Amino acid sequence: MSLISRTRAFTGRRISVDIDKVRFPDGSSGTLEMVRHPGASAVIPFLDPLESPDPRIILIRQYRWAAEDVLWEIPAGTLDAGEDPLTCAERELREEAGVVARTVRHLTSVFTTPGFTDETIHLYGAFDLTRVPSSHEADEFIETHELRWSEVGRMLRDGTIRDGKTMAALMWVQCFSRHP
Repeated sequence: MSLISRTRAFTGRRISVDIDKVRFPDGSSGTLEMVRHPGASAVIPFLDPLESPDPRIILIRQYRWAAEDVLWEIPAGTLDAGEDPLTCAERELREEAGVVARTVRHLTSVFTTPGFTDETIHLYGAFDLTRVPSSHEADEFIETHELRWSEVGRMLRDGTIRDGKTMAALMWVQCFSRHP
């Protein structure tokens, strides 16, 4: 595919929307509406060593207007202009979970919904935590919860956890770090 033309239809605080005219692989052309996003980082805060039989993690609950529901999530946030994803993960740990980590390890990066957005979320695990005061943004109404890994697994299975980035990060750890 190749870009023929691009028109910026909207610029907001966090996203922009482009109307892209593209040439498809078969030679035909079409118009695609693309949400442009600077990317984000999300992080699983581990209160216990990963190797523990049933480690505790911190999950947050917050109301999400788009979902019209309160969701269970790992701390996450949008990258500031020019910000390194690791720096963003560390900032969100402090702001949303009220912890700083001695070690933050990159797990993987995922496209959220590549059919209409270029958003990439960088997923991390945070270890050896120290409590600090949290500082939520004005539009964040967050509760933090300490949960055992076994409980988090149950919440994934029964559909209590429905946030995609959270599901991806937790399952990645279970598949590749807990039981390699």
